[in-house]
Amino acid sequence: MSSLKDLLNQIETLQNQVSAVRQKEVGEAISKVRILVEEYQLKASDVFPGGKAKSGAKKTGKVAAKYRDPLTGNTWSGRGLAPKWLAGKNKADFLIA
Repeated sequence: MSSLKDLLNQIETLQNQVSAVRQKEVGEAISKVRILVEEYQLKASDVFPGGKAKSGAKKTGKVAAKYRDPLTGNTWSGRGLAPKWLAGKNKADFLIA
């Protein structure tokens, strides 16, 4: 049976090996990518399309609160799941003027 010290040394050795192998493989991968980018004259936007909203997607902003709990001051916009403090009660009683 190995001692704790031996096992910790093995872990450290393996972590160092993993780090070295990862660094080597990442370097090779980057080299391959650079060759392909140059060969096909690619731009970053060709490889990583993003930053644009999908054509059907709509952006929604924050909505003003419509209802307020007089005890805690918590508010609700009227969108989404109704809060527990409003469950079973008349919403009109909690409208913000």
